[in-house]
Amino acid sequence: MTDPTRTIAFQGALGAYSDLACRVVRPEMTTLPCRSFEDAFSAVRDGRAALAMIPIENSVAGRVADIHHLLPDSGLHIIGEHYQRINHHLLGVPGARAEALTHVHSHIHALNQCRNLIRTLGIEAVVHVDTAGAAAEVAARNDPTQAVIASELAGATYGLVSLRANIEDAEHNTTRFLIMAREAIVPHPKSGPTMTSFVFRVRNVPAALYKALGGFATNGVNMTKLESYLVGGRFNAAQFYAEVEGHPEHHNVRLAMEELAFFSREVRLLGTYPQHSYRLEQIDED
Repeated sequence: MTDPTRTIAFQGALGAYSDLACRVVRPEMTTLPCRSFEDAFSAVRDGRAALAMIPIENSVAGRVADIHHLLPDSGLHIIGEHYQRINHHLLGVPGARAEALTHVHSHIHALNQCRNLIRTLGIEAVVHVDTAGAAAEVAARNDPTQAVIASELAGATYGLVSLRANIEDAEHNTTRFLIMAREAIVPHPKSGPTMTSFVFRVRNVPAALYKALGGFATNGVNMTKLESYLVGGRFNAAQFYAEVEGHPEHHNVRLAMEELAFFSREVRLLGTYPQHSYRLEQIDED
């Protein structure tokens, strides 16, 4: 049996981009495919996996639907982040030719990210729940007129061959993942650049959000993400997901969080973790 302490869970089928991210970040661990994000969270909570790799946003498609709503109730802690470059492949069964294809299968985001090739080949796009599942179906059909847009790992997993490589329209196509665990692993405040993720709700009064966030500006804390979504079925009950650069024990972050708490109904930390090297490279480029 697989050792749970050396298992990392992800949403999707074997060969999915989340599976690829797991293997890049934790090559020593066994990947555990799950049907949904909730199932991946449960695998960690129940002790069947030590970690979960969860996609949160893509540089082309934007944020992953519903994930910010699911994170606060996952019962897990964010302990790291990972940026995975997405290289799409046009995969077919052995003997297939790109010129003879009639249909291409994949997730809606992958199809949208490869519009130029689909238009050039003049083939019909077929939407699936995920890229790896589409790859498994194309392999099972063994029809040389059917292809799939998926990862090179999916091709190797299901015995498909790459007809075209790196077919995505945007060269910067990158997905950001969060690594989650049952227990928090908080880096030392002086260990290097860190990120802190949290959710909060403000009181339903004028300028509440402005006042709640004022402390981050006055204390020089860089907020890299702020997104809102409705909770409890009420249109006036918004919860905010935010990320800031820094550690809660840093003086400026501590003061900003204290001011946030003063003007908020609830503040809940989701995790403090090291900044990924990709983030630091982007800062250098700016």
